[in-house]
Amino acid sequence: MIDDVATDSSTNNEKNRPSSSARRTRRVRMTGKERREQLLDIGRTLFADKGFEGTSVEEIASRAGVSKPVVYEHFGGKEGLYAVVVDREMRQLLDMVTSALTAGHPRELLEQAAFALLDYIETYTDGFRILVRDSPVAQSTGTFASLISDIATQVEDILGLEFKARGFDPKLAPLYAQALVGMVALTGQWWVNARKPKKSEVAAHLVNLAWHGLENLEAKPRLIGHRKN
Repeated sequence: MIDDVATDSSTNNEKNRPSSSARRTRRVRMTGKERREQLLDIGRTLFADKGFEGTSVEEIASRAGVSKPVVYEHFGGKEGLYAVVVDREMRQLLDMVTSALTAGHPRELLEQAAFALLDYIETYTDGFRILVRDSPVAQSTGTFASLISDIATQVEDILGLEFKARGFDPKLAPLYAQALVGMVALTGQWWVNARKPKKSEVAAHLVNLAWHGLENLEAKPRLIGHRKN
């Protein structure tokens, strides 16, 4: 009797359990584009959290609920996925900086540039963490240094015009552009973790140092120490 009850219960459970084909039908299938975007989002989060070396294809695939070959099919491996993530973040930041530099007083342009970077850090924190991490050895672009150089290029022309108007050598504009952008970027690298003081205060202090430094710029700076070369 007990066996009969067990058999009936088992039979009923089997009847109520959805078939494997029904389970497959209910699973939402992604298009190739949707799957690619999902893998990019997951990779972006992991690279920001663990870095390139600490992230594995196995973990990316596991979080996406797919097999490793799917990752290779879309990106050729972890390196390919990382390269696309970095390229997107580089373009996002450069676009924000470029669009922020509108016409205005030179000091206002400095404010716009500072806010553009701080806005990016605040809105795309994971992306910034990826950019300031060390890139893989095989990666020739997407390093923090190349990012600084690309952004500095955007402000070289502005500084060059200001230098010329003030009687300074415009050929030195690239040097000062690198120095100014580097100062803002490294401060941003610190602020991404500290988040104090608030963004507007950080921007004000950055501009204070940069502007008053430029305002009192010497046409021919000299060294006062004993070392001359």
